[in-house]
Formats: sequence, structure tokens, C-alpha cells
Amino acid sequence: MFINTDFLKNDEIFLKLEETVEGNADKDWLPAYHFAICDKSGTEMGKCDLRIGHNEKVYYGGNIGYCIEKKYRGHHFAGKACMLLFELAGKHKMEYLNITCNPDNHASRKTCEYAGGMLKEIVPVPEDSDMRKNGETEKCIYRFDLGKYLN
Repeated sequence: MFINTDFLKNDEIFLKLEETVEGNADKDWLPAYHFAICDKSGTEMGKCDLRIGHNEKVYYGGNIGYCIEKKYRGHHFAGKACMLLFELAGKHKMEYLNITCNPDNHASRKTCEYAGGMLKEIVPVPEDSDMRKNGETEKCIYRFDLGKYLN
């Protein structure tokens, strides 16, 4: 199910595969890739991941997660990593992805917009979710249509 990811690079960054994780149907976990976001010299600037498929848990948690170390922020590295992950999702025949963030996370909202996402809705986090237990109450759901990435 997992494929070679050596193509995940552009003129500024590349995604270094750190691990793949099989899905777990009992826990509603989808298969996932985990990457380091690196500059051309190999310096790790952050992390990102891609969850393959769709379910309720991923609707609220997103198909893609990312974080950039503080000293590398402000250069759209998260957005550029997302766009590389769109290519990988397309190879898995995914027609769309959702990326979510908290409504007050303005940097993440800007990342979603930079990467071409459309704000679908702002929704309450389900009462029984781990996110709710961690104090998160709402999520912005950004949708990314991947038609141009489908092979």
C-alpha cells in the first residue's frame, strides 16, 4: 500500500520519510506517512504527515498535519510541504483532502489558504473526541480538491 516517496521535493525543500504506519480499523486510524521537512542541504525544519483515506476522525483531525520549527517559520515551508503531499495523495487516488486547524490559529489558516484550500466550515469538535479532551472545541475544515494530482 505504501509507495516510494523519493519524488517529494521541489527547488527549496524535500520530504524525508521517517516512517509509515499501518492503519488500525479498531481505533479508526488510517495508514499514514510521517516525514521530516528538510531544506536542500538536509537540515530538518519541521515535520509533516499524510493520512490516506477518509473517516470521521480524519474529518476533524485532517489528512495532513504539519509543524515548522520557530526559526524557520514565515517562509511557507508548511504550505510547500502540503503541496508535495498532494502529489502523494494523488498517487493513492485520493480525490480530495481536508486539513484542519483551530479557528484562532492564524498561521495555520494562512498555510491552508497559501496551499489553495477552501474553508468548507467551522465545526464543533465532537464531545467524545481526544481533541475535545485536550481542550479543542472547534475546527476549521479546509478542503483541497486534488484532480490535477490524480495519475
